[in-house]
Amino acid sequence: MKIVISGGGTGGHVYPAIAIADAIKVLEPTTEILFVGAKTKLEMTAVPKAGYDIIGLNIGGFQRKFSVYNVALVFRLIDSLWKSFKLLRSFRPDAVLGVGGYASGPVLRVAAWMKIPIYIQEQNSYAGITNKLISSHAKKIFVAFENMDKFFSTSKLMLLGNPVRSSLSNTINKREAYSFFNLDSNKRTIVVLGGSLGARTLNREIANSYNLLSGLNDVQLLWQTGKMYWDEYKSHPVSNLPHVKALPFIENMDWLYAISDVAITRAGAITISELAVTGIPAILVPSPNVAEDHQTKNALALVRQEASLMISDNEVEGKLLKVALDLLNNESLRHKMKINLAKISKPNAAKDIAMEILKNSKV
Repeated sequence: MKIVISGGGTGGHVYPAIAIADAIKVLEPTTEILFVGAKTKLEMTAVPKAGYDIIGLNIGGFQRKFSVYNVALVFRLIDSLWKSFKLLRSFRPDAVLGVGGYASGPVLRVAAWMKIPIYIQEQNSYAGITNKLISSHAKKIFVAFENMDKFFSTSKLMLLGNPVRSSLSNTINKREAYSFFNLDSNKRTIVVLGGSLGARTLNREIANSYNLLSGLNDVQLLWQTGKMYWDEYKSHPVSNLPHVKALPFIENMDWLYAISDVAITRAGAITISELAVTGIPAILVPSPNVAEDHQTKNALALVRQEASLMISDNEVEGKLLKVALDLLNNESLRHKMKINLAKISKPNAAKDIAMEILKNSKV
């Protein structure tokens, strides 16, 4: 069997795709898998690192106002459609899975024209425009949130959850994890995550909280600034506090979750799924800079189930760490959140999606 997986652009699209590919290979080791991504984007390095081949398309997203870039993008889109056609005609896949992102659209569109079975994996609680446009041609649409029938046909929907990295199911030696991050195993830990690039609002608030942080005795902070902001904060007084560990990026997320008592993070769909699988109580700060404000919708889905707290981006100043410390000291609330996170957790999402694709695409 041959399968094409298309999409990417951000970790929220790329890492679920890799998790599904890994699950497919476990179930059917002889399956040939080819990724298609957007040139210059994360997938062009992350996918080969995971052991898979990838082809890049010269494609990007439309800007919401008229620009010369949009005019040029029309020609790049035509070129991507033509390359997608040649790729699919040559590789002859039995199925195509779209995970969202720039490269997903052209490949899914051409696959539909060629009558190749297509599948969609929508990570967010608010469907992306590419997935909405192509959904009528999909055999199955895999989602992670309830009430997605407002975007997609009920007959195609399958609520299977978001795939998370397989390492999260590993048994972690917590003492080794504390040692890895050079943290104290006798102190409670708050982690701050703004994504691989970082979050300006979160970083600014941590940096402005020196007085509060310097007075903590039994609490430590693991702070991922993001690569974009590392130079700005690596020598900041907060970063130099003995109980604060600042890093530009953290790859060993399984170790991070193992020592986390409370998380402060954006509300990307995959982050939320990982919090659910690992049972980490969190304060979610949705990014205001995403399409259709989908991170707020993601966060509200957890807040309504009393599984997380939420603070709007414009309400963070002077409030964020105080709320985190209050949650850290409220053992009963954290216990309640852990129970509710377990209820919505879907740790087998990658395997379940892989099984559906293989079952419905047998040749």
